[in-house]
Amino acid sequence: MMERVDRCSEQIWQVSEQILAINGNVILDLGFTTKAQRDIFANRARELGLDPEIHYLCASTVTRKQRVGKRNVEKDPAVYAFEVTDMMFNFMEPRFEVPDKEELKNGCTINA
Repeated sequence: MMERVDRCSEQIWQVSEQILAINGNVILDLGFTTKAQRDIFANRARELGLDPEIHYLCASTVTRKQRVGKRNVEKDPAVYAFEVTDMMFNFMEPRFEVPDKEELKNGCTINA
């Protein structure tokens, strides 16, 4: 990952640890494109004696591309950070690794 992304991830985890220390729940919606990225946070949770849950939203490429296009047009500040171009979408599409059964044992798959 890029250094700035690593720094942000570390800050997010530090805040997460504080919330978990007071018995709060943490939901991390950071994309987690690869199993390795998901494992970083899942292993940190396990080190705290927690059972991490992966919730996987399964949507077709067409559906995801339509949603990205809609978000690009609407630019709703609640969900819009930057435009995702077709080139960006097509670059990332083959890099996503679907969570395996072991990763999902405490979580679930939601079909869209």
